[in-house]
Amino acid sequence: MKFKRRDPAKKKERRGFRGFPVATIVWYGPDDQRATKVAVGVVHGENEGITAMKRWYGEVGDLRNDLAVAEEIKDFLLLHEVKSVTMTDGILGCPHEEGIDYPGKVCPECPFWAGRDLF
Repeated sequence: MKFKRRDPAKKKERRGFRGFPVATIVWYGPDDQRATKVAVGVVHGENEGITAMKRWYGEVGDLRNDLAVAEEIKDFLLLHEVKSVTMTDGILGCPHEEGIDYPGKVCPECPFWAGRDLF
């Protein structure tokens, strides 16, 4: 599934680097077909870590096609005066966090990602 064309974050990403702050948008899901989590981090300057982070979750459908989530991401980017956006092309991995949502290396809810090189 593709991100909606009219999505403001995707449009901003196509413009390339325009300076700081930069937002990174990463999609996660139980497999490589459906995003159930999106994480947006903001970096305000070179050699700085993430200074703002927000996550959205969904159980039904694909968040990449959720216009309400797209609008909330847009508002988050505006709030932090983001000038540049970088976004993963697809789904990066499991939406659950190792050590927080499950112990060990393999998520019991997302066997699709077990043993896959995510990078």
